[in-house]
Amino acid sequence: MPTRLGKKEIKEKCGVFGVFNHAKASELTYYGLRALQHRGQEGAGIVSSDGIVLHKQVGEGLVSNVFNTEDKINSLTGLNAIGHVRYKTFGGAGIENVQPFLFKHHTGDFALCHNGNLTNSELLKKDLEYKGHLFHSTSDSEIIAHLVKKGRDREEDRLQVIHHALNKLEGAFSFLLLTKHKLFAMRDKNGFRPLCYGKLDDGFVIASESCALDIVGAQYIDSVQPGEIIQFSDSGISKSSFATTSKLRICSMEYIYFSRPDTDLENINVHSFRKLSGKMLAKTHPAVGADVVIGVPDSSISAAIGFAEESNIPYEMGLVKNRYIGRTFIEPSQELRDKAVSLKLSAVRSLVNNKSVVLIDDSIVRGTTMKKIIKLLRKYGAKQVHVRIASPQLKHPCYYGVDISSHEELISHNNNVTAVAKIIDADSLAFLETKDMKEVISTFKKDGNNICTSCFDGEYLTKIPNDFHNAMLELEKKIIDNE
Repeated sequence: MPTRLGKKEIKEKCGVFGVFNHAKASELTYYGLRALQHRGQEGAGIVSSDGIVLHKQVGEGLVSNVFNTEDKINSLTGLNAIGHVRYKTFGGAGIENVQPFLFKHHTGDFALCHNGNLTNSELLKKDLEYKGHLFHSTSDSEIIAHLVKKGRDREEDRLQVIHHALNKLEGAFSFLLLTKHKLFAMRDKNGFRPLCYGKLDDGFVIASESCALDIVGAQYIDSVQPGEIIQFSDSGISKSSFATTSKLRICSMEYIYFSRPDTDLENINVHSFRKLSGKMLAKTHPAVGADVVIGVPDSSISAAIGFAEESNIPYEMGLVKNRYIGRTFIEPSQELRDKAVSLKLSAVRSLVNNKSVVLIDDSIVRGTTMKKIIKLLRKYGAKQVHVRIASPQLKHPCYYGVDISSHEELISHNNNVTAVAKIIDADSLAFLETKDMKEVISTFKKDGNNICTSCFDGEYLTKIPNDFHNAMLELEKKIIDNE
């Protein structure tokens, strides 16, 4: 399979945010989406309800680019709103795939947005198309709308219809669904993707991460539980379960990479988890005789601090990130693309020159970027570069909303640690073991097994249909060919 240009970064699919019963619902949603911008930069949108009409504004690009005038926010009137930031994985790009989706229906209009990936999307879509349903996007998120509309044709209760629809879905999802008078928040039976809610004045706020609640001044209440639907209405909140069995298996990469360090996931602070992971890494895979510990900005800094503290090796800011460099695949030549790492990261010569460096990162996907960073450090005088990764080896595709869709993308799938070290030109290399990562979780909670580790061990928690797997591979090939 051809390779992508530049780094193959791990990407999360989306972030969702909602407000119920607040005079500044759309404005709060805007700021909530800004707090979740790290979860998706391809598109953003907001739908609000004034009790009579649902108003929609969506666009491609960053939140600040989509909502670049006060008129756009002011047009989103009403006390209730939901919003979405998107990164394209399954379904591809295009304005037609930017959420929230808004659907007009004789039984009542509604809007929805989704974080995650449905593993039976192809089967459901084929079945719905066979029954006469037309799709206006290539996103799997639209499937839930058709299932809800299908139920409403029978004039069933809205909540009952949502229950029926969710029970047809397999995979990872955190949904927000907005009607003229209600807001529904729902999470899959394994809780792969995070979703929490809080109180703000007389209303409520729902978000993918607690940091977004903090940014608007909402008081955290709890997570939406796996297999749970929470209905927000003028009567308050009501909870129900659509799943006969449910057990938390939140994506481990949420702790390792995706979420902001100031976020609390299932009552575990992300920074604290990463720092303790760094300490564990120093205990299990020390770098004896090293002079300095540095982290790859930004998600690896917490682990680097932990590693340094545990090993009594000084932590230094040996790599500096340029935050004003955009995506590099649009550069006009391959030569400029190859300069991507040096444009985005620079080394501090006085901190690495003639030093034995411990380089901490959160993960290795293809190894391309790590190899370039090591080359950069050696260029600036590093004597040795010992790489320590604060997560297990990525060996298997993820089908639950992470942009890793084939074994060929993963350097560790066919290479052991020694071989990977040689490929990236590291003097030594070690990864945090899965059992040690679970032990870190156990220090915060009794159950260290409540995380999904399928991308590390290949043990998937839901059925992965062959046609979905093939569809993911075909989509990946199309994206690569287009690049």
